[in-house]
Amino acid sequence: MSAMLICASTHHGNTRKVADRIGGVLGAAVVTPAEVTAEQIDAADLIGFGSGVYWMYFDPALVELVRSLPVRQRGAAFVYATSGLPETPLRRYTRSLADLLGGRGFRVDPEVYHCRGWDTMGPFGLVGGMNRGRPSDADLAAAEDYARRLLARQG
Repeated sequence: MSAMLICASTHHGNTRKVADRIGGVLGAAVVTPAEVTAEQIDAADLIGFGSGVYWMYFDPALVELVRSLPVRQRGAAFVYATSGLPETPLRRYTRSLADLLGGRGFRVDPEVYHCRGWDTMGPFGLVGGMNRGRPSDADLAAAEDYARRLLARQG
């Protein structure tokens, strides 16, 4: 099985830490949206799409990459993210990305990996940020566990 993780991690490297751990379990390269082509995406059996969450949205480069893909049948995909605050029922940003991936022809795994990350956006920066030290060792171990469950579901 060929796997890759596409990761947009721009501020503190929170999401990249998670992607590296998931990629280690999957034996997958971690690339940025700018480093991957549609042909590479089409050739992979399993692709993770993830970024930090900014004001309840995924990184625009990641979303634009997915939107730019023509609709066709593709392999499996999964979503992962880090954010300063938890996802709210009013704005399901992980579901929005999963739906976009499904609309492009991916079989999207129903389980999402999401953990807190160090956040210095907007007013949080004025007080030194929130969630310093996150993702923690426990968060990264949970990311590895998630990757093992994902592999088991891929069969």
